[in-house]
Amino acid sequence: MVFEKVAETQDITPGQMKVINFGAEQVLLANINGTFYAVGNICTHEGGNLSTGTLQGNIVTCPKHKAQFDITTGKAVNPPKVLFMHPKINNATTYAVKIVGTVIMLEHK
Repeated sequence: MVFEKVAETQDITPGQMKVINFGAEQVLLANINGTFYAVGNICTHEGGNLSTGTLQGNIVTCPKHKAQFDITTGKAVNPPKVLFMHPKINNATTYAVKIVGTVIMLEHK
């Protein structure tokens, strides 16, 4: 397992999110009650930026069509709100997070 430093713990206060570039991917880091989680920043429905959405508890809501994901697991918990449609969406990609002192590290896949 190869981990890379991506941020410092003080960069993301509890209840906050931050998008980072991780290789060729955009990853959304979130601090949920002092525990850090990382998921792909791009919504699996139509590519909205989750980082510009809202975080309530451990649920991030995409600003584009309101699809919701559990940031602790990447699971899609509510489909997008599209009139007369009920599209199924994929779960968000998750990333292993390791904290070393005050350093947030992500695992390369």
